[in-house]
Amino acid sequence: MNDAARKRLWEDYARLKTSELREKLILEYAPLVKVVAGRLSMYLGYNVEYEDLVSYGVFGLIDAIDKFDKNKEVKFETYASLRIRGAILDQIRKMDWIPRTIRQRQKQIDTAMKELEQRNGRPATDAELAAYMGISEDEFLDWQNQVKADNIISLNEYVEQGNDISSEKSVSSGFETPESVVEKGELKQMLEESLELLTDKEKKVILLYYYEELTLKEISRVLEVSESRISQLHTKALQKMKTKMGSYIGILDS
Repeated sequence: MNDAARKRLWEDYARLKTSELREKLILEYAPLVKVVAGRLSMYLGYNVEYEDLVSYGVFGLIDAIDKFDKNKEVKFETYASLRIRGAILDQIRKMDWIPRTIRQRQKQIDTAMKELEQRNGRPATDAELAAYMGISEDEFLDWQNQVKADNIISLNEYVEQGNDISSEKSVSSGFETPESVVEKGELKQMLEESLELLTDKEKKVILLYYYEELTLKEISRVLEVSESRISQLHTKALQKMKTKMGSYIGILDS
């Protein structure tokens, strides 16, 4: 469907609100659900089936279609992507599929990172963290891979909390309360401060993945390193950022 036909479909739906037109919109934007689900599946791995992520995302798409205001200066694709991602992550949180051992390991890593940074005045290396926790470096890398799904959910919660489009209040009204403005300012400042904890490559990975929405494979080409190395940088960056953001209104708590 071209842009003109899509515009007519939206105009017809806004005027008539029939189930047939709604179904046409769902089918038209169904590929967007697959894109968002595909990005999340890279980190959730074998814990959740890709088809399940798509089915969860469809509810977010339907919600986006029902609540989208075409008079707002926001592209539907942008608005819907946030709704789809939110619906998927909400369902995963309800399932509580992350094993207790992984949550415990995440807390151990967080504690080690905080204590070593306070002691040394700088971010700890993998070798230092492994030694502090009494495990080998290979075991530590394995732990990092296990906890990255928990981190991806946490960071998405954080980003969505500070995003105008994902906020129900800002979507439904034309202005923001002073309280919401202050809170978003604090979120933005904390995010900026947490990015300062990262190396240049880690920062690039976070910005390219979350803000430019590149895939790991695309980022590996941009930075000219292997995809597995990008995955390691991504996991390490999330862990560093979580030490900074974890205490803020419980956003990153598991």
